[in-house]
Amino acid sequence: MSEYQIETKCVQSGWQPKKGEPRVLPIYQSTTFKYDTSDQMGRLFDLEDSGYFYTRLQNPTNDFVAQKICELEGGAAAMLTSSGQAANYYAVFNICENGDHMVCSSAVYGGTFNLFSATVKKQGIECTFIDPDASAEEIAAAFRPNTKVLFAETIANPALVVLDIEKFAKVAHEHGVPLIVDNTFPTPINCRPIEWGADIVTHSTTKYMDGHAMCVGGCIVDSGKFDWEKYADKYPGLTQPDPTYHGIVYTQKFGKGAYITKATAQIMRDLGSIQSPQNAFLLNVGLETLHLRVARHCENAGKVAEFLNNHDKVAWVNYAGLEDNKYHALAKKYMPNGTCGVISFGLKGGRDVSVGFMDKLKLIAIVTHVADARTCVLHPASHTHRQMTDEQLMEAGVAPDLIRLSVGIENAEDIINDLAQALDTI
Repeated sequence: MSEYQIETKCVQSGWQPKKGEPRVLPIYQSTTFKYDTSDQMGRLFDLEDSGYFYTRLQNPTNDFVAQKICELEGGAAAMLTSSGQAANYYAVFNICENGDHMVCSSAVYGGTFNLFSATVKKQGIECTFIDPDASAEEIAAAFRPNTKVLFAETIANPALVVLDIEKFAKVAHEHGVPLIVDNTFPTPINCRPIEWGADIVTHSTTKYMDGHAMCVGGCIVDSGKFDWEKYADKYPGLTQPDPTYHGIVYTQKFGKGAYITKATAQIMRDLGSIQSPQNAFLLNVGLETLHLRVARHCENAGKVAEFLNNHDKVAWVNYAGLEDNKYHALAKKYMPNGTCGVISFGLKGGRDVSVGFMDKLKLIAIVTHVADARTCVLHPASHTHRQMTDEQLMEAGVAPDLIRLSVGIENAEDIINDLAQALDTI
């Protein structure tokens, strides 16, 4: 499908039915798969043959959906996970181990911040957080001899910082490490980080890709471009024999598929955060309209952002689509067709006023979610980021009064009217 445009890929990539097969991707709702001989099964366990034997590792429904996302991002290989958190964890843990170090943008989703600052730290992987707006020299200063990964989000959740992908890629590659980018908010419809130098892309498919708030999921896409062999001593898990598979060397045996094969055969085997085939099927339904929905999200968000920006009770608005936004130029460079449907803003009067305003909304729901068809709102400091200190909140670009508004695909006038009536109560 590489010769087709991205809209066509949304609809038709992945599952390619042959004569007499279902037109719609089937749900392979089975834990196991039958073989005729013991040797056939054994070759699968040795990674000598490709195929399916247990859904904890791989499932046909999942693989076809992963292939679609891989083609949308322009990658070489991909895998689904049970959540976006699992995707980010696996993406890093696949190449990091006890005693290693990573560098991460401080402007990331609160769950990701906690994952890298606390959970992986318990596993002996230390993370240094840096300002995404820092200069290349300042970012480089955070690197150590044992640094294995540079991680960031294309559009930070909820700070809405737009990443200078080329700057981050340049620093990463000068230090011989891959750049991993979480591309959840723009999706490959609006931004394809691999084209700008990113090596690995992750997604919380729970968001725009699913689009209906029906299923949690994640995805990892490998570009196949990072030269693991060039830095063989730094990445022994990929370039040296794996004793759990009779000494195979992933880079030698699987080439551009080495990273995803290891993540599947080793990390997924041992940790098991597989996406269910049912969820993968529902994700695929969402992907078929992704190109239509993302455009509507951006259109509506632009109108809502303008309304908020001109309202006398609104203290500030952060949306890269606004011409006076500090990230507008970067957004135009990396996302010329639009950014996403998420806006952050604060009200005059501070945190308590912002929280009270949300309680007056009627159409717009307060939910712990973002980026689906329905407009929703959240106060990160009270909800998703409440475990963080005020210092950590500010470091992550999350002001105490910040309201995260995820603009849906309803009629924009109805969304604005609901915001207006709630603002009138202040």
